[in-house]
Amino acid sequence: MWQLHQFTLCPFTRKVRTLLNEKDVGYQLVREHPWERRDDFLHMNPAGQTPVMVEPNKGEVLIDSLAICEYFEETVDRAAMINGSSANRAEIRRLVTWFDTFFYRDVTQPLLEERMLNRLVHRTAPNASRLREAMKSSVGHLDYIDYLLDHRKWIAGATISLADLAAASQVSVADYLGGIDWTGHAHAKAWYSAFKSRRSFRPLLTERVSGIEPPSYYENPDF
Repeated sequence: MWQLHQFTLCPFTRKVRTLLNEKDVGYQLVREHPWERRDDFLHMNPAGQTPVMVEPNKGEVLIDSLAICEYFEETVDRAAMINGSSANRAEIRRLVTWFDTFFYRDVTQPLLEERMLNRLVHRTAPNASRLREAMKSSVGHLDYIDYLLDHRKWIAGATISLADLAAASQVSVADYLGGIDWTGHAHAKAWYSAFKSRRSFRPLLTERVSGIEPPSYYENPDF
């Protein structure tokens, strides 16, 4: 069985886990703290980042969340997540890159560093200015999600796709860390509410980081 090296609030791991759950691919979770720079983990992935997937019996190692998703998209003929016409598949990949790169840079990464790493690892106070900027940026990103959903049923089109998985994974981590204000974002809220109800995603919402509690509504689809 595949082993997935991850930590609870890694948005890229969440994207991979949701795709694997959608496709009913079995896997075991292996807890990893990338900031510890463990030698055995660096041997698997010199970049020191999660997720990493390992198939011990075959000696296969998959690195990078998008590469992992593409691998299972190609090898598992179930619940296609990069689908539709060539143009639609390009749009899915564009939006995956958008959320993995820009949402992460502007919102998820600063929240993780200030509200998780600084608190639990470095034992320092968060940078209030950086947190304000992240929350301000989250409003702009939710506006963009609203815009997309004003024209489409799902983030990239008529059916659920890897773009939704990428977006929901980033949003869920930011929401856990108190960085999302849903006021005035009806389209994004309705989309995320539907996503929270999916069998593939609900188990992720039950997980907690010791010492950091999410908002009271975090796990509830009807928030």
